[in-house]
Amino acid sequence: MAEVGVSARSGDPRETEADSRVVPYFEGESLAEPELRALADSGEAKPGAGKTALTHIGGKRVLVAGMGRRDALDPESARLAGAAAAKRAAGAGAKSISWEAPDGAAAGIVEGTLLALYRFDRFKSSAEDDDGAGGITSLEVAGDDADSVERARIVAAAQNRARDLQNLPANVATPSFLAARAEEIAAAHPSLEAEVHDRAWIESQGMGAFAAVARGTYEEPRMIVLRYANGGPHLGFVGKAVTFDTGGISIKPAGKMHEMKFDMSGGAAVLEAIGAIAEMGLPVTVTGVVPATENMPGGRAVKPGDIVTAKNGKTIEVNNTDAEGRLVLADSLCYAVEQGAERLVDLATLTGAIIVALGSTYAGLFSNDDDWCAEVEAACADTGELGWRLPLHPEYLELTKGKFADLQNASEQRKAPSSYAAEFLRQFVDERPWVHVDIAGTAWGMTRDYVGGGASGFGVRMLAELARRQVS
Repeated sequence: MAEVGVSARSGDPRETEADSRVVPYFEGESLAEPELRALADSGEAKPGAGKTALTHIGGKRVLVAGMGRRDALDPESARLAGAAAAKRAAGAGAKSISWEAPDGAAAGIVEGTLLALYRFDRFKSSAEDDDGAGGITSLEVAGDDADSVERARIVAAAQNRARDLQNLPANVATPSFLAARAEEIAAAHPSLEAEVHDRAWIESQGMGAFAAVARGTYEEPRMIVLRYANGGPHLGFVGKAVTFDTGGISIKPAGKMHEMKFDMSGGAAVLEAIGAIAEMGLPVTVTGVVPATENMPGGRAVKPGDIVTAKNGKTIEVNNTDAEGRLVLADSLCYAVEQGAERLVDLATLTGAIIVALGSTYAGLFSNDDDWCAEVEAACADTGELGWRLPLHPEYLELTKGKFADLQNASEQRKAPSSYAAEFLRQFVDERPWVHVDIAGTAWGMTRDYVGGGASGFGVRMLAELARRQVS
């Protein structure tokens, strides 16, 4: 779908060219316009969060958006209000929306609106737009927060582009396709450089773990590196991009295997977040590392019991070829360290166990550094892309030790699988401050009002905010 135009203006919120105006309604407060007070008196307009009512004044639609208590207003409640109003306006046939934004709510309203209006219809042979969402072309925010509005527009648009990458089928969104997208992002921003490396390069770099995962696939793997250099601290963002995960020889059950096109969600978030960081011109340095490959069975595929050597020299028994994400991330984290990243974050749809632990509400956070983890947690909280820290422990590390090699990528004991995977990754960060973000439960299926139940683009807002916090 086409991006919705976003603008900010000052002046009387009622003086708008938009065909639909949104007025916030808080608990314990009265609405200023008589027509809206009548709507509230009738009980049709309610101040409860997420509630909406619609009327017409002077030939324009006017939506009353419940916002809850004013003293409880935060960016997340603004996102939810923006989403609710956008859906109601779209259903009424609106083409343009103007919000009377409460103080501090402009950015959340923009994000909630743009994310809620997202549709993926590239492969539909005819338009199916039952709720009219595709008809809204512009959002205006009446207030004095133009900078926040523009930042929110940039980040929400980037998140929707990540959702596009997630939603593409695996026969389209191949490793080469993601590499081309990285080059497209770099071409749009002079501050960005993209590097794309092939199988021979991966092997020449001693990335035996990544290369092993890629052995069974007809599609060529790609190591994608996106560099943004604008001073400031040097951050390393690593995103798993397994464009389709069959499980390899340890093949997955057929049920819902089609969802394994989403196994590249971490890589999509890293690429589009760095594009947003460049568009905002943040004074930081970011090296994005996105290992892209399919994980397929075949005559050349890595076999259970094989031993491979990672970039840092550690040897790994591949006891389960469906625990492939930690293999591609191991070499990629080593590479980010080699490139001089001072602090690391990796995003990966890594373990089904994280869904059992946290559902689709929180991503799992694992870290070797309390201060750096606190910064990531704060970025999660500010953006609504919530993270919950889970433990690392020497006893979990003990489980990762191999019988015939330094490490094993999966243990028969099946204890604390998400912490196990994080302890495995910890062996490849060279003691740099690092946070592993397991997004298996949040990359899709969140059901939050502004992202629905499909691809969420989770991580774009968090990474962009994390970069912004390094310089603010």
